Amino acid sequence: MAGGSEPLDTKHGKYLGGWGNLGSQTQKGITTYAISANRQRPLAGTLNAAFFNTWRRFRGQALYVLPPFVFAYMAMNWAIEKNEFYNSKPGRMADAKAADEATQGGPVRG
Repeated sequence: MAGGSEPLDTKHGKYLGGWGNLGSQTQKGITTYAISANRQRPLAGTLNAAFFNTWRRFRGQALYVLPPFVFAYMAMNWAIEKNEFYNSKPGRMADAKAADEATQGGPVRG
């Protein structure tokens, strides 16, 4: 029994079986299914599902994302226009006029 091809359990002295078969009972009740590679369609409906799923997800998140972006765009647009006005000749003249009125105690406009 101590020969070549029969692996022995040194603790119990029993035959363990080959690799993957360690002497346990055969399994029962395992059902396997197979389908031919010609019948599989791994990408069936992918474009259709991708388009509609993207639209569904966009529609669900639009009201959370769009208002902050619209607000930020409007604020940035206002700031750019205001900056361009202040750095133009009419803007500098209006600023100088407001500074003169402020030093003379007249009405100040912003």
